[in-house]
Amino acid sequence: MAKNFADKLLEAVKKKGTPICVGLDPNFEKLPKFLKEKAFQQSDKSPMSCAVDAILEFNKGIIDAVADIVPVVKPQIAYYEIFGHNGIWCYEETLKYAKSKGLLTIADAKRNDIGSTASAYAQAFLGEVAFGEGEAEIIIPGFDADAVTVNPYLGWDGIKPFIEEARKYEKGIFVLVKTSNPSSLDLQDLQMKDGSFIYEIMGGLTDSWGATEIGEGGYSLVGAVVGATHPVQAKRLRMLMPNTIFLVPGYGSQGGTAEDVKVCFDKDGLGAIVNNSRGINYAFEKMPEFGENGYAEAARKATLAMKEDLARVL
Repeated sequence: MAKNFADKLLEAVKKKGTPICVGLDPNFEKLPKFLKEKAFQQSDKSPMSCAVDAILEFNKGIIDAVADIVPVVKPQIAYYEIFGHNGIWCYEETLKYAKSKGLLTIADAKRNDIGSTASAYAQAFLGEVAFGEGEAEIIIPGFDADAVTVNPYLGWDGIKPFIEEARKYEKGIFVLVKTSNPSSLDLQDLQMKDGSFIYEIMGGLTDSWGATEIGEGGYSLVGAVVGATHPVQAKRLRMLMPNTIFLVPGYGSQGGTAEDVKVCFDKDGLGAIVNNSRGINYAFEKMPEFGENGYAEAARKATLAMKEDLARVL
């Protein structure tokens, strides 16, 4: 029997004993110097190719260090797109490597559009493309992420194609509902005449979009992005969205704490995954005992510390 994405995610969280999602956000300037020097020694490659080789090795080091601890990783595509087609190759290879280590993957791409364009985005990140007919048909998978983040601003017809692809391929989506950035207040916290807030309306829509996609564990394949930096709003959204898994950014470097994220979980300590990118990727910057060469070991230590911190409140 096919598994709903939410069921697969909950199963992975239970197996690893933690709801941590590690963001793979490789800012090239912050990469360990030795990785960049090693990559640029390849005189037969272009500077772009050398740069993404350094990024991919960095990512593999982080993945290897945390694969036995966490259930899921989330590479942010912007850090790859700046390197053009080389970066897109690196992004795809990063997703493949993470999956080879048994991790679920979330493509943090925040895509959206309408009609055939939305369908193309959905195919690219969650589905596949078929060429030819009959015996000559060739099927090529896209990025093959397990889930993708989506922007809901265009409404239902911009979300529907993603849900259809997710259902077809046992994947998931995470809709931006209440984001962690400070200026999210400018739009998402606007109050309507009836007293409701935009983020509440968005939460209600997201809940309705996923109402027919609920798995055996009681959660929908349509999840929501809800920032740890706004715990009051997160608590309200958890009440409004009992069947929605929250992807929670903002823990650590952005100021969110374990106490802040607690309200995103259900009574059993499930229903949410908490992302940490910079605090794990660049943990070596605050752990001089490891040095740059020990960036992966520092990432592992930071991940274990986060696991303990979350367990304390969950």
